[in-house]
Amino acid sequence: MLLTLTGSSCSGKSAIARALAARLDRLVVHDFDEVGVPDDADRVWRHRTTEMWLCRALEYQRRGLDLLLTGQSPLGEILAVPSAPLLEGIAVCLVDVSDQVRRRRLTERDPGRWDAPAVEAFLGWADWHRKHAQDPRHRPDAITDDSWSEMVWGRWTDWTATDRRWSTEVIDTTDRSLADSTDQVELWAVNQREALRSGRLGLTRGWPDLALPEETPSP
Repeated sequence: MLLTLTGSSCSGKSAIARALAARLDRLVVHDFDEVGVPDDADRVWRHRTTEMWLCRALEYQRRGLDLLLTGQSPLGEILAVPSAPLLEGIAVCLVDVSDQVRRRRLTERDPGRWDAPAVEAFLGWADWHRKHAQDPRHRPDAITDDSWSEMVWGRWTDWTATDRRWSTEVIDTTDRSLADSTDQVELWAVNQREALRSGRLGLTRGWPDLALPEETPSP
């Protein structure tokens, strides 16, 4: 199956994934950008590269391995790439952090690289990720406009927030140690694998055609 850690920059995704690699068996860890990021990288590049990684996940799947991928592709993009329905299972976790901490980490990681508008863009992307994780109807144009022509957005654009297939775990790393954050992501990954084995995973093979019952809102 595909396990994805997504979110805007400097939330801790890569550090968590590296720490998690030694904890779980039958798991291969990759970072989205390790294939190289061109200077003119745009939305189309991200979509096409997402498809490339899902094809890699299918190769691992045939070998009995799961892929843990870190990157910035949200759930809606992953579901829309051509190969998504061929995976045995898909699970997405948004690794988030407060704006204050993200701003500080950006400055410490890349001193002098980002001006104020660039930093605000990172924060705006983080805010969009949070709202997209909650509701597929929140500004889908942020990923669908000027997109790769092969994307199949209609797989999910009529879903509502109560559709069980629309599921993104959110883990906030603010004020958490790397060890604690890794523990939380490990528990999520273990639970997603078990949900797949037991038939409880919403995004299991055939999900585009599944008519799953909607979740009942809590009183």
